[in-house]
Amino acid sequence: MNSMKHRKTIRKYSDRPIPDDVMNELLETACRASTMGGMQLYSIIVTKDEETKKELSPLHFNQPMVMNAPAVLTFCADYHRFTRWCGLRNADAGYDNFESFYNAMIDALLAAQTFCNAAEEKGLGICFLGTTSYNPNEIIDVLHLPELVFPVTTITVGYPAEDPALQDRLPLQGVVHRDRYSDYTDEEIEDIYRYKESLEVNKGFVAENHKENLAQVFTDVRYRRDDNERSSQEMLKALKRQKFI
Repeated sequence: MNSMKHRKTIRKYSDRPIPDDVMNELLETACRASTMGGMQLYSIIVTKDEETKKELSPLHFNQPMVMNAPAVLTFCADYHRFTRWCGLRNADAGYDNFESFYNAMIDALLAAQTFCNAAEEKGLGICFLGTTSYNPNEIIDVLHLPELVFPVTTITVGYPAEDPALQDRLPLQGVVHRDRYSDYTDEEIEDIYRYKESLEVNKGFVAENHKENLAQVFTDVRYRRDDNERSSQEMLKALKRQKFI
């Protein structure tokens, strides 16, 4: 059985600590991820300290897994280290720009996903926190990130204390295009989202939020325009502060 096809997001963890040798092995595996030019344009902040987690928690909307997980990992796009090395070698580093951030962001995400795959093979559970992009300036302050270092994503990890149901995914024809992007007809859009809309849990979300349909739950409640625009401005400020734009 392909275990990756049956993976689940874990938000509740047991009190069992992650042994240092296990964590180090996972980090070593993450550092084998594909990387642009062999530069490893990322840094990984492993937070176990309770006081630091308390500082991070409100920046992730006080989601309980931040405090409950034995470790919180912040994966950062990092051109600071490489630029410092270039300076010591009389090499002109031209990485204070958005192109460099984009490349480093991809590096960080590849390392993060590789870490997660390895962790799940070891019986650990993980949860990606999408909230990292909402409060980058504050996370920069808490983690003391220097210029040319930017928080990309946060992962909580620990031994599972729950076994949630498998989450739905769109059918393959909804996300895969052959040779070129083939735009959808209205009928195809209806087919792609029919199963998601039919699930009782999603019908419940519609009812409890007093909306007409599931799409309105996403647009009016979960990921609202004004929130997206505010977060976009905060991210641009943080990118400028960290010298990526």
